[in-house]
Amino acid sequence: MKIVFLDAATMGSTPLTEIEKLGELTRYESSTAEEARERVKDADVAILNKIIVNEDFLDAAPKLKLICEAGTGMNNIDLKLCERRGVTAMNVAGYSTDAVTQHTWTLILALSGRIFHYNEYVKGGEYSKGVIHTDAGHPYTELTGKTIGIVGMGAIGSKVAKIAEAFGMKVIYYSTSGTSHCKIYPSVPLETLLKEADVVSIHAPYNERTAGLIDYTGLCLMKPTAILVNTGRGGIAVEKDLARAIDEGRIAGVALDVFEKEPLPMESPLLHTSHPERVLLTPHVAWVSEETRKRLADEMARNIREYYHMN
Repeated sequence: MKIVFLDAATMGSTPLTEIEKLGELTRYESSTAEEARERVKDADVAILNKIIVNEDFLDAAPKLKLICEAGTGMNNIDLKLCERRGVTAMNVAGYSTDAVTQHTWTLILALSGRIFHYNEYVKGGEYSKGVIHTDAGHPYTELTGKTIGIVGMGAIGSKVAKIAEAFGMKVIYYSTSGTSHCKIYPSVPLETLLKEADVVSIHAPYNERTAGLIDYTGLCLMKPTAILVNTGRGGIAVEKDLARAIDEGRIAGVALDVFEKEPLPMESPLLHTSHPERVLLTPHVAWVSEETRKRLADEMARNIREYYHMN
């Protein structure tokens, strides 16, 4: 069995031992669309994360039987086309729930707690020059008694909600699917969530219902003291509108781990706001814990074994 991993750089140094046991594995750190078509031509199994699977890709892979998505979201794969061509596509669900939840709260706490300001205040010498023992001019926000509005109450959203309760926060959510399965917390319209939430946290997939879901009009509904965090998918909150809202003081802060285009272009308005201290950006790392990547590798191996009915 010939297995190709077309963009293995996303896995870092994580061993692929269990996958290597199943066949002849060729690992490419990254692949352009043209390179991917060349590299997949003799493959039985293609592992990929962001490579686009379309008609050209499948035309170049006459032997391909299985596509393993190195993640959960499969919006890069034309699933209907794969079905017509007799190619099975399998993802890995739930492998990063704990990691993404942890990173979400890292962002919320760092932004609401002004951690980066305080760090710079001390390291930059302002604290040492002062005459009192604290920075009284920049108080942070207490989360107890505040409201968190969760956009997408799936596995990650639910775990974020439980931690919010531990902080003494009120939880509300908006169902992006239109079906409010969770009965533990109140399901509200998006406008209500944006108006009432002190923290808006996005945990939804990117699809036709969520693309551009939170735009400038929606951001203007938010409290000027509220923050927005997105560890779901880029493009759910419109980036140019987020930058504008920050510049105009419509919201107090934004923290993003996902972007409309990745890597984030240098010309992105998010990198050129007049209030950079209100913007916290991380490079799509919420899922990249050491434990999560090992779990992902092992689950992809399990998918291959399951497809080929291997022990």
